[in-house]
Amino acid sequence: MERDAVNFDGNIFLIGFMGCGKSTVSKRLCRYYGMDFIEMDEQIEREEGMTISEIFEKKGETYFRERETDLLKRLQKRNHLVVSCGGGTPMRECNVLEMKKHGKIILLSAAPSTVYERVRHSHNRPLLEGNMNVEYIAFLMEKRNASYEAAADITVETDHRTAGEIAEEIMEYIMNI
Repeated sequence: MERDAVNFDGNIFLIGFMGCGKSTVSKRLCRYYGMDFIEMDEQIEREEGMTISEIFEKKGETYFRERETDLLKRLQKRNHLVVSCGGGTPMRECNVLEMKKHGKIILLSAAPSTVYERVRHSHNRPLLEGNMNVEYIAFLMEKRNASYEAAADITVETDHRTAGEIAEEIMEYIMNI
């Protein structure tokens, strides 16, 4: 179901905890509104030639976080993108500043139990390896919540909603700014 192209000159950055629907909603936004899609984690994996878990293991989290920042800086040269950010991307103030320079930041949120159901069979989530449970997810989410909320231009709940409903709410916001 394609809609008219969006008359918005910036980029849309979707942030939130892993499993909140960033990738799914990003793809829906692109399909509906004719925008281009960047999945930050996948882009970094392609550029590094290894998975996020391997990057964390071999080069460390700090190295990975620097790659996120580098990618955000490069994305500023492009326009009309929907960017699905890694869960830790907005934890660095420099990343938030890069996103705000050329777009709007949309926080997708979900309950810890929803996140668990969405990611429990995934093994490419290094921060959850060995801690795949609702309590640990809630703990990590609580640690990140203030940074997520401070970065966001708007928060969109994803629990019990379709990707299409979420995409439409985001675009209603974008088209009314």
